[in-house]
Amino acid sequence: MQQVFATLEAALAERQPDAYRRIVASPAARQYANQVLIHSRFLTDAILRHPEWIEELADSEAMFRTYSPADFDLLLHAELQSEPVTPLLLARFRRRQILRIMLRDVLGFGTLGEITEELSHLADTIIEAAWMAIHEKLAATHGAPASGFSVIALGKLGGLELNYSSDIDLLFVYEKNGETESERPLTYKEFFKKAATELTEMLSTYTPEGLCYRVDLRLRPEGRLGEVCVSLDGAKHYYEKRARDWELQMMIKSRVAAGDKATGAALLDFVEPLTYSTTLDFTAVEVMSDTRERLNEKLSAKRIGKGGIDVKLAPGGIRDIEFLVQCLQRLHGGRFTWLRRGGSLLALSRLQHKGLISDAEYARLVNAYQFLRTVEHRLQLLDDRQTHALPTDSEELENLAARMPVVPGADQNAVELMRQVNNHFDRVREIYERVVHAQTAPAPAQPKSEILRHEPNNLMLFLDQRAPTLAAELRQSRLRRGHLTFEQFLEKLLTIPERIDALNHNVTLARSVIEIFERSPYFAEQLIRIPDLIEDLSDAEAAELPEPPPADPAGLRRYFLRHMVRIQAASICGTSQIFETLERTSELAEAVVAKAYAMAIAQVAAEHPPKNPAYIPKDQMMVIALGRLGMREFDLASDADLNFVIPESDAGEIIYWTRVAERMIDILSAYTGEGAMFAVDTRLRPAGRVGALAQTDIAYLRYFENHSDAWEGIAYMKARAVAGDIELGTDFLGRLQETDWLRWGQSGRSRGMLGEMRTRIEKEQGAGNPLKAGPGGYYDIDFILMFLRLKGGGIFFRVLNTPERLSVLEEMLLLDREDVSFLSDAATFYRAIDHGLRLYSGHAEGQLPKSEAKLEALTELVRRWTPERLHDRPLEDQLELIQQRTRRLFRRFFPA
Repeated sequence: MQQVFATLEAALAERQPDAYRRIVASPAARQYANQVLIHSRFLTDAILRHPEWIEELADSEAMFRTYSPADFDLLLHAELQSEPVTPLLLARFRRRQILRIMLRDVLGFGTLGEITEELSHLADTIIEAAWMAIHEKLAATHGAPASGFSVIALGKLGGLELNYSSDIDLLFVYEKNGETESERPLTYKEFFKKAATELTEMLSTYTPEGLCYRVDLRLRPEGRLGEVCVSLDGAKHYYEKRARDWELQMMIKSRVAAGDKATGAALLDFVEPLTYSTTLDFTAVEVMSDTRERLNEKLSAKRIGKGGIDVKLAPGGIRDIEFLVQCLQRLHGGRFTWLRRGGSLLALSRLQHKGLISDAEYARLVNAYQFLRTVEHRLQLLDDRQTHALPTDSEELENLAARMPVVPGADQNAVELMRQVNNHFDRVREIYERVVHAQTAPAPAQPKSEILRHEPNNLMLFLDQRAPTLAAELRQSRLRRGHLTFEQFLEKLLTIPERIDALNHNVTLARSVIEIFERSPYFAEQLIRIPDLIEDLSDAEAAELPEPPPADPAGLRRYFLRHMVRIQAASICGTSQIFETLERTSELAEAVVAKAYAMAIAQVAAEHPPKNPAYIPKDQMMVIALGRLGMREFDLASDADLNFVIPESDAGEIIYWTRVAERMIDILSAYTGEGAMFAVDTRLRPAGRVGALAQTDIAYLRYFENHSDAWEGIAYMKARAVAGDIELGTDFLGRLQETDWLRWGQSGRSRGMLGEMRTRIEKEQGAGNPLKAGPGGYYDIDFILMFLRLKGGGIFFRVLNTPERLSVLEEMLLLDREDVSFLSDAATFYRAIDHGLRLYSGHAEGQLPKSEAKLEALTELVRRWTPERLHDRPLEDQLELIQQRTRRLFRRFFPA
C-alpha cells in the first residue's frame, strides 16, 4: 500500500503541487488520503482532481457528526448559488459527500445505521433539487399545476438504509387531475409524466463525475406496464383492489423522499392498513418476492465466474434478513403500530423489545446484518459499482479482508473472512427456515384436467359433478364476503380428494367451513394454507381438551393451532358464548404452557445440568399467569403474561431455573412457517425488565411489601399458577395478595390511587384504543371491580373471570342487582367486540372498523354472543350508549 501511496503522492505533486504540499504536511489530511487510497479507486481519482475536498475535511468538524437532511440542503444550496442544477453538478455534489461519509465509515466515526441514513438523506436532497429545477422549467413553459406531486422512495432508500452504490426504487404520484393554465397547457397527467421522465433522466445521466443514481421504477403500480406517474386515486384503487401480496409488503419500506409531503402521505396512510390487515402465508409471500427479485439470481446466488458468493442473495444473506424482518412486521404490525418502520435494524430492535424475537435471535440477526452490509459496502466503495459478490480471485479476496474493520484478536485474511461469512449465513438460515418456511409436505400433483383455470360458473359446474352436496350447500349459503377466498380454498382442495369428499358427505362440516369463510378472513387463510385443519371442525364444540402429545416444540405448535381452530370454529359457527370461548382458549394456553415447562426442564437438564449433581429438577418452579390468562379470559392473539417463581429453598439453583424459563419462552413464542403459539410478556415481574427472570418467593414478597407500585400489586389480583407446583403456587399467590391488600386495600388509599391510574391510561391510550382505554371503555369496568375487590377485604380467590367477580361482589353486597346486570351486559359486549375483531383479522384492535363490510361481519358475530336486549340499535350506537352508562357508573366510585 505504501508503494501505491507514493504513486498517489507523485501524481498529486505533478497535478496539484500546492495541494500536495499542504496534504503531506497535515497528519489528518494525509491519513484521510491514505484511507481513500486503500478503500476506493473512484474516490482516489476524485481527490486527484479535487484535492481541496480532503483539505477541507481535515480542517473541519464535519467528520465527527452525522449530517441531517437540513445539513445536506444547506451544502447543496450553497453550490447552487454559483451554477444551476445539472446532472454534472449533482453528480459532483454526491461524490464529494460520499467521500466524507466513506471516511467516517472506514475510520469508525459512524455506525452502520448512521452511514446508511446519511447516504439516504443525501439522495433525498439530490432528488428534491432535481425535482424543483424540473418543475420550475416546465411550469415556465406550460404553467404550474394546482396539484401536489410526491416522490415516494421504496426499498433501501425508503428504509433509510441506502448503499454506496444502490439503485433507488422510486414511485411518482400526483394529487389530482386537471389542466395547467398557459398558452401551451398540459393536463396534469401529461405535466407530471414529463416531469417524472426528466427527473429519472437527470438522476441517471452519466457525467465526468459519474452518475447520481440508477433509478428503478419497476415497483410502481402495474410494474413495467404501468404509467411512469400515477394519480393518487389511481394508486389507491390499485393497492386496494389489485396489488399483489409482495407489493403490499414492499410498502413497509416506503416514505416521501421529495416533492409534496401531503400527497405522498395520503397514499402511504391509505396503504398502511392494507399492508397489515391480513395474516401472512410466509411461503406464498416468499415465492412472489423471489419472482420480483429475479428468481434465477436467488437460485444461483453462490455463483462462480464473474462473481463469487453473493452476500445479498445467498441463503442466509442480507435479503433473507430483510425479508424475515418484514414478515414479522406484517404478522405483528396490526397489533403493534410501533413495529411499522422501514429500517431493518430499527425494526429488529423493536421486534426484540416487544418480545417477538428472542435476545439470541436478535443478536444473531443484527450481527449478521451489520457484518454482511459492511462487506457489501467495502465491495461497492472500490469502484462505485453495484455489486454484492465476493471476488473469486484470491488476491482480491485478501484485499477485501484487509479493508474490513479490525477486530481485536481476530485474523484479517481471506480464510477468516470466509469463515465469518459462512457462519453468519448458517445462523441466519437456521432462523429463516424456522420462521418463514412452512413445514408441511407439498401437495400431490393434480391432473391437468382438474386444475381450476376457469370462471366461477365453471367452478360450480365442476362441483356439481364432483361434489353435488357441497355445491348445493354453497348455492344455498349465498356466500358474499368470502366467495373469492373460498374459490382459492376449493382450488387447493382439488389436490386433496379426501377433503372434498369429507365436505361433500358431511353437510354440517360444509356449513361450518362456509361460515368461517364468510365471517373470519383470518381463519379462512389458515384453512387455505393448511386444509387438513378441517378435520378438527367436525367436533368443534367438544368440551374436553385432549392432552398435548409427547412431542417436540413443532408438534406442540401443531397441537395448539389445531385446537385453536376447533375452539374458535365453535365460536363462529356453534353455540359457544363469549366467556365460555375465552375459558376454553385459556385452557388450551394453559395446557401448552404446562407442556412447554416439561419440555424445557428436560432440554435444560440435558444441556446444562444443575450445579448440585444431587439436585433433581421436577416441579419446583411455579409458573404464574397474570392478565387475561391469569383470569381465564385468554383469546386469539393474546399475549401470555408469565412470571417464574422458585421457593427460597431452591435459590442455589436459580441459574438452572432461569434457563428453564428462557427455554419455555423460546418454545412458546418461537415463530415458524407453521405460525407461533403466542407471545410471552414477562415485564410484570419485580423491577420489570431489569429484574431477574426467575426470582424466589421471598424476593417477591419483600418487593411487594416495600417497593412495588400500586399497579404492580393490583396486577396480581388477576393471577394464578398454571404450571410447575400448582398448589405451592396457589399458596404463594394467597400470601402475595394478602400483602397487596394490607398495603393498598386496608389503608383505604385504593380509590384515589386507582382513579389516578385510570386517568393516566385514558390520557395515554384512550384515543388509539377507545374500546378499552377510552371514557367508558372496558378498563372502567375492570377498575370498578378491582376497587371493590380491595374494599371487600383480603379474601383470596383461586380463579375469577369477570362474570365470577361480579357474582362474588353481588353476594358481598358491594354491588346491587341492577349494577351487576348492566356490568355483565357491558363486559359481555366489550369482550364480544374484541373477540369478533380478533376472529376477523387475527389480531387485537382498539376501535370499531371503518370498513362497512368488516363492520357488518363484526355486527353479525357480536349479536351471536350477546343478549337480544342489546340488538335493537346499530352496533356503533349500542356501543356509545354502553360507554356513556359505564362512565356514569365509574364516576359513582371514582368522582372526577
